[in-house]
Amino acid sequence: MYEGNYIRLRKLLGDKNKIPEVAVSRVKNGMDVYLQVIEQTTYTSTIALTYYFSDAEEGFLAYPNLKIRIYYDALQAEVMSQAYKRRDPNFHSFNHDIDPSLLKRWRMNRFLYKWLSYCDRQGHTFRTGACSRKNQLITKNVEIPLQDKASSSNIIE
Repeated sequence: MYEGNYIRLRKLLGDKNKIPEVAVSRVKNGMDVYLQVIEQTTYTSTIALTYYFSDAEEGFLAYPNLKIRIYYDALQAEVMSQAYKRRDPNFHSFNHDIDPSLLKRWRMNRFLYKWLSYCDRQGHTFRTGACSRKNQLITKNVEIPLQDKASSSNIIE
């Protein structure tokens, strides 16, 4: 699954040296997908991917708000964490008390696997210079509703 996530992320992001620091992928009749590069080194990148939903109480709700580490040398990618605000107290999907650690990691990475496939089918891409009739890539003056580069660690845990 980690290799599958890597392949799907590379298709979505393109060349590791050309990943925009902050970007929005916009498709017709779909949700905007937000990308933020948190850290980039020679062998790894840590990114955040999310949708932003309008919310009466909070203004914006980031979901699924995944923090993902991409390992270029191992050709793998994994979800490091998922930050969200629980609305339903009976929601147990990623509850630490109920799921063992391995099962939790498997569920988050399985979700990423399916979500990346869905984003690909919709036409999302963050590849700069990609010619796509479906996708509009915005890399300049992108406003991240809940966070900025300096405070990203406060939002994504």
